[in-house]
Amino acid sequence: MVKTMNNKWITYTIKADLEGMTVEEILKGPLQLSGRMINRLTRRKGILLNGRSPWMKQKVKTGDQIKAAVRPLEKSDLQPEPVPFTIVYEDLDLMVIDKPAGVTVHPVRPDDRSTLVHGILHVWEQQGFSGVPRPVHRLDRNTSGLILIAKNAYMHQLLDRQLRQKKIERRYLALLGRPLPRLAGTIDAPIGRDPGHPTRRKIKKGGEHAVTHYQVRDQNEQGALVEVRLETGRTHQIRVHFAHLQAPLMGDSLYQGELSLIKRQALHSSVLSFLHPLQGKEMRFTSPLPDDMKQAADRLRLCCHTDP
Repeated sequence: MVKTMNNKWITYTIKADLEGMTVEEILKGPLQLSGRMINRLTRRKGILLNGRSPWMKQKVKTGDQIKAAVRPLEKSDLQPEPVPFTIVYEDLDLMVIDKPAGVTVHPVRPDDRSTLVHGILHVWEQQGFSGVPRPVHRLDRNTSGLILIAKNAYMHQLLDRQLRQKKIERRYLALLGRPLPRLAGTIDAPIGRDPGHPTRRKIKKGGEHAVTHYQVRDQNEQGALVEVRLETGRTHQIRVHFAHLQAPLMGDSLYQGELSLIKRQALHSSVLSFLHPLQGKEMRFTSPLPDDMKQAADRLRLCCHTDP
């Protein structure tokens, strides 16, 4: 359990090489606050320099401390519910969660229940913490594995910036229903909506730019276990790209995947790495193949003793 869950302040200590900069420059530089957020915090006395409200043009000295109230108490409109998932890491600002297959990340319609967000709210309620979970990226309902959650709008802004700058690494393991002709490669093909189906996507001229890198971990005449790295993050990207190669994910009924060995798309988010925006250190997390994918790989005689 994370201690002092409702501490709304973050503290930044001025280093020698930043002496002489203004408070505003520190807020927009090292702390990466937007001008809009600075204005909002200023009105609420949510910025302090050595315990007092500063002028934005005031210059700082080595050892000065700037505090910003970027963890406001928030209340979600959703009703907390117990939902199965594993917390891999948690601090005051973010969580890394290992999501089981079958759990939707967040509600799409007002009456949606039992999503991952509902489950996070249930855990927070037990911790005595009030907030709004903000997923930084998406996993399909039947994709298992690691997902990054921001615990406040400020952290979501910083992590979303890393995502757009391609500084968050996401790797997946996928089981394909047939072998691939190349052991490694890149699929660069635009993805758009399939006009003939409400949820399906397809390779489409004029669609969104989509790039998937892959490396075969093991394969035989029955199928393949591949590691996948996303360069972009389009809806159903991995599923659509491998279906495009005539090697759809096993269990993926939407894209004609083989259904005999597993009852959901055989896709698992196995590696997640990023730079912690406040701690400044590299964070790397791994998740092993879940049992249903292990069993399917065993049936295909594929080696699934992977080291993510």
